[in-house]
Amino acid sequence: MESSPIFVKTYDLMVWLMPVLTGFPKDQRFRLAARIERALFEFYEIIQKAARTRQPRTLLSEADLELEKLRVYLRLAQDIHCLPFKKYEYASSALVEIGKLLGGWIKKIPAVPAGSPAERGEGQSLGRLLEQ
Repeated sequence: MESSPIFVKTYDLMVWLMPVLTGFPKDQRFRLAARIERALFEFYEIIQKAARTRQPRTLLSEADLELEKLRVYLRLAQDIHCLPFKKYEYASSALVEIGKLLGGWIKKIPAVPAGSPAERGEGQSLGRLLEQ
């Protein structure tokens, strides 16, 4: 599952972004850089959980929220001159790509009627749905 494009792209962004965050000014390293790092790690952890549950829709909504936080924090970092524009541009394009993958994943999940066996956690796993 972790070789799925959303996991690969998110991991690649993590590898690229971690050294960038250490270059933030000291006063922002413990505020803004920490929030960026937390949102990125939280996003990755949530999509990992979503990949292992039968009903990932709620988790994927949470992941979408973390992705939005990440977008705002990176924009703020660029606006207050902690993040050079070229680096912001790269991170932003990576987030757009990850967002598209997340949106595609959400669309791929069939709507589940309330009270159905699938809503109670019975039925196909997400891994099998993604492989189809």
